[in-house]
Amino acid sequence: MQAIPLDLYEELEALDPRIKSVFLKLFDYLIKEKGTKDDFQRLTEKVEKLADIVAELAEAQKSTKEELKALSKAVAELAEAQKRTDQRVAELAEAQKRTDQRVAELAEAQKRTEEELKALSKAVAELAEAQKRTEEEVRTLAQELKRTRQDLGGLSLSFSYAFENEAYRMLPQVLKKYGLELEDKLIRKEVAKEEINFFATARKNGKTVYIVGETKLRLDDTKKRDDVFKQLEKKISAVKKVYGNVQIVPLIVTHFAKESMLKKAKERGIIVVQSFEW
Repeated sequence: MQAIPLDLYEELEALDPRIKSVFLKLFDYLIKEKGTKDDFQRLTEKVEKLADIVAELAEAQKSTKEELKALSKAVAELAEAQKRTDQRVAELAEAQKRTDQRVAELAEAQKRTEEELKALSKAVAELAEAQKRTEEEVRTLAQELKRTRQDLGGLSLSFSYAFENEAYRMLPQVLKKYGLELEDKLIRKEVAKEEINFFATARKNGKTVYIVGETKLRLDDTKKRDDVFKQLEKKISAVKKVYGNVQIVPLIVTHFAKESMLKKAKERGIIVVQSFEW
């Protein structure tokens, strides 16, 4: 019995250990039983065919191993991806938890804001009602103030007329102290659309002069001090416009005049007569 051919032996070495063990036992059996050369030849042929099949199986097994290796790598990659996915899911879950907490906080804040707005709306409504009442009270006060002013205006006008009437009666004697002798009585007169409180002609140093006077209850500087003087100048201009360039004696009749105003009047050549002088 011949030994196992080298190329066949190499093929056996490439087989799975269990398959290799079966073939070796088979060869050993044949050697021990001393089969004929023809038997051995036939067996060899069958073994060679079987070896071809086994080689194909070995190649297929090699491909399977490679596929298993690739599959194992893919599984490992999938496991790593799954690990990353699990981590991301955990992060998302934590983020969701924080979001839920924030949403709850915002909902609570919204609730407080709505309560505050409700309270504010109520306060605004109350203020609007109070404002309405205040406006009504102001309107009433304004009407009362208007009536009061009207009453005061009427009273002031009445007092002013009474004062002027008294002045018409007393001025002729008072003006004599200023060297003025009336040619006719003092009157109230409108000249060139200007109302003149005291108007008359008088003799002074043998010449005729025109008295142009204005009434002022108080002659002080609490208001614009030049107003009364400007008014008197307008009345003097009106008289000169109608009567020509006549000599004018300006006059202011008042209850009381401050020293500063008396000085101002004197500088302008205005006679100031106070009620205590008559």
